[in-house]
Amino acid sequence: MSEYSQKRIESKLMEAISTLIVTGEIKQPNLSTLCSVSRLELSKDNAYATVYISSVLSDGSLEKSVAALQSAAGFIQKRVGAFLKTRNTPKLTFKADFCIKDGQKVNELIDSLVDDSQDKPLDLELRKDENGQ
Repeated sequence: MSEYSQKRIESKLMEAISTLIVTGEIKQPNLSTLCSVSRLELSKDNAYATVYISSVLSDGSLEKSVAALQSAAGFIQKRVGAFLKTRNTPKLTFKADFCIKDGQKVNELIDSLVDDSQDKPLDLELRKDENGQ
């Protein structure tokens, strides 16, 4: 299968799964609607898909949501199969993706460095050599 068609299937899978999460069609008590699909990796033969889920919530809540999605994987696969209209529907595996939390930590570190440098005046005075130049 060409790379273009595989990318197209990946984007359709992401769209379908995101829609199922946001609309609340997945009836799992531990699933938060604040979760989103951050990325998706589809195998070359389109038989397996690993779906990475991220959230702005705590890590424990994200883990519970991923576990809820994994337990509802059969239902999600059936709904996605009807949406895709392909011969085979990939077997879905859900994993937690902490990229949002990691990005927030990096931004906080950068902000703290910028704040520290603004508090201290920069000593950029040119040094004069022995000749006064």
